[in-house]
Amino acid sequence: MAESEWQPESPEEAALPPPHRNFMIPKKEINMVPDMGKWKRSQPIEKLIDLLNTLDRWIDETPPVDQPSRFGNKAFRTWYTKLDQGAENLVATVVPSELSDAISEVAVYLKESVGNSTRIDYGTGHEAAFAAFLCCLCKIGVLRVDDQLAIVFKVFNRYLEVMRKLQKTYRMEPAGSQGVWGLDDFQFLPFIWGSSQLIDHPNLEPRHFVDEKVVNENHKDFMFLECILFITEMKTGPFAEHSNQLWNISAVPSWAKVNQGLIRMYKAECLEKFPVIQHFKFGSLLSIQPVAS
Repeated sequence: MAESEWQPESPEEAALPPPHRNFMIPKKEINMVPDMGKWKRSQPIEKLIDLLNTLDRWIDETPPVDQPSRFGNKAFRTWYTKLDQGAENLVATVVPSELSDAISEVAVYLKESVGNSTRIDYGTGHEAAFAAFLCCLCKIGVLRVDDQLAIVFKVFNRYLEVMRKLQKTYRMEPAGSQGVWGLDDFQFLPFIWGSSQLIDHPNLEPRHFVDEKVVNENHKDFMFLECILFITEMKTGPFAEHSNQLWNISAVPSWAKVNQGLIRMYKAECLEKFPVIQHFKFGSLLSIQPVAS
């Protein structure tokens, strides 16, 4: 992945004491061949997948209602109420008991990540909240450096599947969409991570993602192409007309340049846009430093 402008921790953050933990005498856990599953898989990753599977199941249990308006089905509010009331219990299945004090703070980002229940819309600000949710789990030590690939290509990918199902089931409006001038109505981060996945690919070049045959044959293996497939399923007409920004990106000569450009675009169009960031929540895990006068 291309370099990004990560800032080092502030002296105040670096001075924070590590979270309290309960220590124990190590004991044998791998007693039989089936127990190897404990060793091979990251339990927090599996628990996060289970959490997202629960959200998916709730969609099936909350079908759309008949209403005059085509978009913004009000059944989403019923679905959201389940999450609003159950978010802390869901997070508690992922966070160990010794870190239970963090649950209420982390749960806020989960609730913020699925869309707005009043407007029944979803956009990159909600997507950023899920990234913040994962970041909080990293900061308290639930997720580790060894989990980084699974965080993106397993957990975040499952999150995308659930969000796409929400968008289709309840006909959610794009939040802050720029129309044909935006990268995508709903997502941004999977284009960054998806383009990094394709850097140095021996056959697939940026020009190929506008080829329907290439997308259909490879979308299951590549996050970027899965995003393109979803767009073509949701929109009609020539790709160059309904997704002009992506059409222009397909002319970039390499995935590395695509990735670098998308990182700059994400910073300019999402992270530095007041309409997006005004809704972002800050706490002890993700804090904001006051601007010096």
